[in-house]
Parts: sequence; C-alpha cells; structure tokens
Amino acid sequence: MSLETINMDRLGLRPSDKLLDLGCGEGRHSISAFLQSDIQVVGLDLSAKDLATAKGRLTDFNIHADKIDRCSFVQGSGFTLPFTDHTFDQVICSEVLEHIVEYEKVLSEIKRVLKPGGVFAVSVPRYFPEWVCWKLSDAYHEVEGGHVRIFNINTLKNQIAAKNMHLLERHWAHSLHVPYWWLRCLFWSRDENKPAEDAHWLVRQYHRFLVWDLMQRPKLTQILDKLLNPLLGKSVVMYFRNN
Repeated sequence: MSLETINMDRLGLRPSDKLLDLGCGEGRHSISAFLQSDIQVVGLDLSAKDLATAKGRLTDFNIHADKIDRCSFVQGSGFTLPFTDHTFDQVICSEVLEHIVEYEKVLSEIKRVLKPGGVFAVSVPRYFPEWVCWKLSDAYHEVEGGHVRIFNINTLKNQIAAKNMHLLERHWAHSLHVPYWWLRCLFWSRDENKPAEDAHWLVRQYHRFLVWDLMQRPKLTQILDKLLNPLLGKSVVMYFRNN
C-alpha cells in the first residue's frame, strides 16, 4: 500500500516541469514528486503548522544543497492562488475539496494556473465508504475543518470537464484504510476526547496493521488492496488534461 493517493507515474512528469500540490498538508505528495523526478515543486496550504512539518520532513532526506530549493512550501488560499496564469505543468489537489464549501472557486483557480496541456490530478473520498462514516458518527464530519459534503463523483467530473479539461483516467485507492475509518467512526463518541493510545482496542490494532503494511509492503496486502480498490477504495482519483 502506498502512502500517496495520487499515482505519480500518471502525471507525465518531465525534467524542468513545475508542479503545484494544492492543500499539501504535511507534504506527502510534494515530497514524493520531488524525490521521484527532477522537477520544481510548490506545496501550498493554509496551515502554518502542517507546512512546518512538511519542511522538516524534507530535510530528513539526503538532498544536495543545490537541489533542495526546488521544493518549497508556501502558505496561501486555494481561492486566490499567489501565482500568475499558466504557471504549472501539473496540479495535485488530493483530499482537499471535501473540506471546502465553495470548492468550485478553487477549481477555477486551478484552471487559471495550469498550463494548456497540463495535467490536473484530484482525489476525494468515495461516496459509499464516506456515507457509512457519516452514518456511524456525526462528529466525524462536524469537527472543525471536517468534511462538508459527500461527493457524487460524476458531478465533480462534469464540473471539471466544464472548465475545458478532459478526463484521462480514473482509479480508486486505499481500500484497506476503509475498515479503519469505519472503526474510528463506530467508536468516535467513546474515543474523541482521549489520546490515540487510549482509543478502542480494535482501532489501535487496525492502525498498527496499517503502519506495519506501510513499512513492510508485503506482496499479499498490495495485491489485496488492488483487488479491493474497485469495490471498496476509500478515495477516487481522476486525472484531467487541460485544453
């Protein structure tokens, strides 16, 4: 199982490309793209705390001094991106739009800063796994900064296509994460005010399994994740070409 939701191989990264990771959080996609390709990466997020974590994680890697400044993290809003038109060859927006009420304004800004012919990769929670989470726990989506909607993926696809972008491909990701979030939601009222180490036994055990799987990457769970993704993938991922 991969930590990234976006598949970097599907972005068409080329040397000297410039990529924006909008809503980068702690930098998982920004740093991964930077380490895999000789490109310039900008991670943007509202949270100064998350950006500080991303910068710290970047320094954990042995990166040559003349290259490390090609990955930067900046604070900013997706409503008014601080970049000129047609700046980026690729834009990633992963697990972000479900947190934003007026998300179509963000889509318009993405369109503005993406070069003609550029690739836009977006992921949001899949309808059914997310619907179950909402049914199991109101607190799951009512917490500050939580999810404000459950996406109908065809609606989102059509909204992006209406901005003169065409769909290249779609896939699902993180099926093995779904039981963890269902367990979290099932026991949310019991665990919400407790530290992680005091969470319900089942939640703790499944989290340990996910960490083990991430670190060890056994073939069996990788195969199982791929087989289950079309049925139960937690996230749906779409890739678009900007016309």
